[in-house]
Amino acid sequence: MITRRELLKTAASAAMASPLLARPSIAAAAQAGAAPATANPRGPLGLGASAAGFGSRTRANRAATPPVDWIDYCYRMGYGGAETREPPTDPAEIAALRKKLDAYRMRVVFDFPLPKTDADVPRYDALVKASKDVGAIGLRAALTQRRYEAFDTFDAFKASFEENKAMVARAEPVLRKHKIALALENHKGWRSAEQAAWLKGLGSEYVGVLFDFGNNISLCEDPMETLDNLLPLVHMCHIKDMAVAPYEDGFLLSEVPLGDGFLDIRGMVAKLRQKDANMPFDLEMITRDPLKIPIFTDKYWVTFDDTYSPLPGRDVAHVLKLVRDNPPKAPLPKTTGLSAEAHLALEDRNNQVSLEWARKNLNL
Repeated sequence: MITRRELLKTAASAAMASPLLARPSIAAAAQAGAAPATANPRGPLGLGASAAGFGSRTRANRAATPPVDWIDYCYRMGYGGAETREPPTDPAEIAALRKKLDAYRMRVVFDFPLPKTDADVPRYDALVKASKDVGAIGLRAALTQRRYEAFDTFDAFKASFEENKAMVARAEPVLRKHKIALALENHKGWRSAEQAAWLKGLGSEYVGVLFDFGNNISLCEDPMETLDNLLPLVHMCHIKDMAVAPYEDGFLLSEVPLGDGFLDIRGMVAKLRQKDANMPFDLEMITRDPLKIPIFTDKYWVTFDDTYSPLPGRDVAHVLKLVRDNPPKAPLPKTTGLSAEAHLALEDRNNQVSLEWARKNLNL
């Protein structure tokens, strides 16, 4: 008899262990051409790659016997879409993946590096074409790290931002050629006004925003303000809920299961659906230790100035008030000290709970 410990080593363990997320077997569904009963393939909640532990689930999938495909895993968990890395470029593999996605009625978003130089453009072109041939609804990119951790000087941040702009400008003709959009995530690198001004200046229908519900809290923005600034440019979303708590150098920021944090998720989803009734939402419930947002340290402030990248004091006061007024409903989640198996089990639980909350409260 297979043990629970062994189940946790397979990528399908959560789906098999939970009647709530029971699905037809992958093999049976593929053989019969069956698919989940879905009115709109873009409607159901998808699963972002970062919701799978920054690759821990992907590694577990590959280590399973036999290995478990990421698309199969997302399907068995009950998700209607998946974010993944590069598409296949072999024609037979492209056709096979498209057939699988059609059978599952799943959408897919690919994420691969933008061209840093002109020499990178041909490979980028091939990957964009392959993405379009697979039937991807778009491409996603997170071009920045956390700016308050990544840079020690303002000049280094500014040079990085200009490099980001150059890569996107180099990619845009390829996107336009293949008529597929790139969505740039607000990934703790740019304040929303900076990102919006840049992309409006670029003026391309093929470059927009992947709106993350919580990331810009780390840059002292109210989540609804971030949404309002970026809304005209949003192509797709990372839906999540956030909890906050003070610590000596600033505040802690954690993803928590949907409904357990302080974000106005229903209000944000309503705004996004008003813009696009078929707005794609991918869950990004990252199970990890709380992030430290060290706003009381000098290093946090080196990437801001009064002209190129301002951070008004009123915004800092507002986010500190949010922290004060929204104590966490439970202790912030931590994964330090957990075994790999326990981490994966907690990750799967958080993703399941969030999926069920979204189905019940958001019709996702």
